[in-house]
Amino acid sequence: MVRFRLGTRGSALALVQAEMVRSGLCAAHGWPADGVAIVPIRTTGDRVQDRALAEIGGKALWTRELDRALLEGEVDACVHSMKDVETVRPAAIAIAAMLPRADVRDRLIGADSVAALRMGAVVGTSSPRRRAQLLRQRPDLQIVLFRGNVGTRLAKLATGAVDATLLAAAGLDRLGHGATGTPIDPAAMLPAPAQGAVGIEVRADDAAALTRVAAIDDAATSACVAAERALLAALRADCHSPVGALATLVDGRLTLRAELLAEGGEAQVEGATTGVVGDDSGARLAAELLERAPLAVRRLFAA
Repeated sequence: MVRFRLGTRGSALALVQAEMVRSGLCAAHGWPADGVAIVPIRTTGDRVQDRALAEIGGKALWTRELDRALLEGEVDACVHSMKDVETVRPAAIAIAAMLPRADVRDRLIGADSVAALRMGAVVGTSSPRRRAQLLRQRPDLQIVLFRGNVGTRLAKLATGAVDATLLAAAGLDRLGHGATGTPIDPAAMLPAPAQGAVGIEVRADDAAALTRVAAIDDAATSACVAAERALLAALRADCHSPVGALATLVDGRLTLRAELLAEGGEAQVEGATTGVVGDDSGARLAAELLERAPLAVRRLFAA
């Protein structure tokens, strides 16, 4: 008997992550594997692969159809890669839990390091953050649009469509590509906010679903992702805004680091703050960065 229905995108990575959530729920509640149904839902972001997300609706393209299914009661919860979830969510939807965070780093595939790329190398990415970070280090690089799921991007790289690309280590690991690429130290290239985190959303008025999903929450991941998303909210960042951020929690102290960049990497501002879980670290750091940011950066965020 199906006790719970999980909505998810239908990509290979999304289905792996949904299986992780199903396993967690079954372990927490003593349910059999068939007690949790995985319901794949095709999103606009999956259908449109030839344009940058920022040009056609942003991160909502990954969530719109899942939100509809959740709010109309077709599923009880939805599983998301949290870096793909827009910062402002409908009031009727609540983030109920996060799985333990995976490797937050990017991996460079096609070269041993950014410095090792040939002069004028072509690097494929659809991320404004990665584009800006790469051009800040190597203004000679040619950055081209590179969309598709992990398998599609690796296949394009193998055919020589580009010299190199950057992919999230967490996704590569979850799909069995753990030996692929060279990890990039976050000290050199901060990841996207919430990178490596899998979140589960439910209807805000569904007390039973909230309780069931909360049982598999990793509190440290939830705290760090909340701080990174609070930074984004205060910045009023969107898909055009190159921003990297990473929160870490050690002995009850939360440290949040972030950087904002101009689109071409020609200008940048970075900073960090330390506080406690649930404080206003995200908003404080956003205000401080915007105050120091050059105009080329500030115009991409809240003025």
